[in-house]
Amino acid sequence: MKLIITTLLLFITSLSFGQSNEKTNLKEISPEKEYENILVKNLYSDAKASYFVIWIKKGVKSHKHLKHTESIIVLDGEGEMTVGKKKFDIQQGDHFIIPENTFHSVRVTSKNPLKIVSVQAPEFFGKDRIFEDKNAQDY
Repeated sequence: MKLIITTLLLFITSLSFGQSNEKTNLKEISPEKEYENILVKNLYSDAKASYFVIWIKKGVKSHKHLKHTESIIVLDGEGEMTVGKKKFDIQQGDHFIIPENTFHSVRVTSKNPLKIVSVQAPEFFGKDRIFEDKNAQDY
């Protein structure tokens, strides 16, 4: 039993260290499967932050993260972003910050999906997501 646990821990450790040393070309990364609206690919995660590439076909309804700041870089596509009370258009090359505990949403306005890099700090496990409309689901 100890051998199995030790082997598993070494495997998990090698995966997390391997991620930090790998080079990723964000232009070449593409969805690995079909998706209806949103697809998330985890690039790297540690106790300080989580890095994701996210593809969005339609939009994301208004939500907030109580304990996470989110940094967004737009790689492809266009959309209309709302952060707090501010509304603005986003396109390839744009970068903006979503402070913790701030409602935010996006509506895709381009024919091609929005492709973004999202950095959540600290590490994000997907549980700190509160929709403004308690009955809301993503588009």
